[in-house]
Amino acid sequence: VTGKQYIGKFEGYDDKSLSLCLSDVKDSEGKTYHKVFIYGHNIAEIIEIEQPFDLKALAERLEKVFPQKGAVKVLEEAGMILVFNKIKVTEKGVEGEGPLAERVKRIYDEFVEETKK
Repeated sequence: VTGKQYIGKFEGYDDKSLSLCLSDVKDSEGKTYHKVFIYGHNIAEIIEIEQPFDLKALAERLEKVFPQKGAVKVLEEAGMILVFNKIKVTEKGVEGEGPLAERVKRIYDEFVEETKK
């Protein structure tokens, strides 16, 4: 425990050493880093500032609108949802064109607004 503090986006961890990786990091002195790897034995405390984007909850909502089997696929490792294998949905937004993409975008926008409250 060195007393240093880092704020960043959690990217992953090693379950054996409890080491973790942060991206877009700022330290307690105001210095910024692209990525920081912190060894598990140096960690005294972890505080979650923001609630992570809930892909599964959004996928469930999309499945209610598009109930066809296989219409909505959650690719957790990629951090995205595929709708009809052509509309890509991530926490950053919706990629695709046409009426289907517009409908997915409306559902996404409603979901984001509701989860902000």
